[in-house]
Amino acid sequence: MKFRPLHDRVVVRRIESEEKTKGGIIIPDTAKEKPQEGEVIAVGPGARDESGRINALDVKAGDRVLFGKWSGTEVKIDGQDLLIMKESDIMGVVAL
Repeated sequence: MKFRPLHDRVVVRRIESEEKTKGGIIIPDTAKEKPQEGEVIAVGPGARDESGRINALDVKAGDRVLFGKWSGTEVKIDGQDLLIMKESDIMGVVAL
């Protein structure tokens, strides 16, 4: 991918949820909600503080993260549907 986000922005690819519930019920596409979990693809260098220093981000490429339902801006880069959001929109990193 030839895209580098600026400042404290993060590029995330949504991770699709299961098509079946734990009980075995198949969920149709029309009833599915957008996943709130994704994989970080790229991160910016960080935001500047009042003195002009860059504060590095806490997430890195490859991290699996949770984010808000309406977080970010949906974009299409190299044929992939991705989200660009600020690091503050990310709620946490999922430990595998």
